[in-house]
Amino acid sequence: MSHDQKSQSAPSKSASVDALPPVKQHARQYATVRQAHETELIEDYVELIGDLLTHRGEARAADIAARMGVSQATVSKMIRRLNELELVTSRPYRSLFLTEAGHAMAKASRERHDIMLNFLRALGVSDAAARIDAEGMEHHVCDETLDVMQRFIAASGCRR
Repeated sequence: MSHDQKSQSAPSKSASVDALPPVKQHARQYATVRQAHETELIEDYVELIGDLLTHRGEARAADIAARMGVSQATVSKMIRRLNELELVTSRPYRSLFLTEAGHAMAKASRERHDIMLNFLRALGVSDAAARIDAEGMEHHVCDETLDVMQRFIAASGCRR
């Protein structure tokens, strides 16, 4: 058997690392991603509402629409959904308020976001790129990975 034939029939060491995981593990990976996709928009809204309340003292639908780059109708639809999920309370012509569950979600989402952002910065990613990338990645990282990222940030001495 020639070298070319051997390399085609036997997987290389690097190929085995990249091989398909066992079926149950693979299914769990996809289920985790689907779950993250289902909750990420909700988490983004709740996190932004929390940030607006913290930094501006109020969270108005117009501010959310402007910061998310969506229409006020889109924000109104999401606010109804957040109300149904008991994450926010709202009154006509008033600011939005987070419920206890909303506060907990906003805090957890903000912490995940900050870890991801600071991790990317510690790697040397520019602030602009890190902000864009962190916005989506925060929803797709497990707690174990976040813990490792946090230790890396601390060891690198990069704090912002």
